Amino acid sequence: MRIRPAGEAELPVLRDIERAAGACFRSVGMPEIADDEPLSVEELDAFRRAGRAWVAVDRTGEARGRTEHVVAYLVAAPVDGNLHVEQVSVHPDAAGRGVGRALIDHAARHAARHGFPALTLTTFSDVAWNAPYYRRVGFRTLRDDEVTPQLAELCRREAEHGLDRWPRECMVRPVRQE
Repeated sequence: MRIRPAGEAELPVLRDIERAAGACFRSVGMPEIADDEPLSVEELDAFRRAGRAWVAVDRTGEARGRTEHVVAYLVAAPVDGNLHVEQVSVHPDAAGRGVGRALIDHAARHAARHGFPALTLTTFSDVAWNAPYYRRVGFRTLRDDEVTPQLAELCRREAEHGLDRWPRECMVRPVRQE
């Protein structure tokens, strides 16, 4: 497994990964999330051009040479002085191998190198691979009085999109400055 910047030609693959990962929401009674459209190629490209879109690639192949297959991605943007994880998705075929954690750790190292004190994200509270997972990889839930203005605005837009039908929370993970 290797993490590297996303390439422009790979952006449609990221959408496919998001769709495949999202299908898991059907099993927890959230078909609307499974059916939600992923970020557009244009939106993903904005993250890529800003240097904040990374992919995890799995090397496969035989004697004729190796081929890299994108199995997961993470995109992030500055929000109120922190690096906000906008989306992290792992293809179900690569789940359970530490790929998501590796991407989050990569984003944390990027944040530290660029002076961001923390990673933030918003997520579903009661979905096993959301808030409970993020707690295991070092995030904690923000109290209401800790939610910054831009993060609150993101939550408002998520609510307008209908995501507040299920319990959600804002989370933070401090990063070690390099």
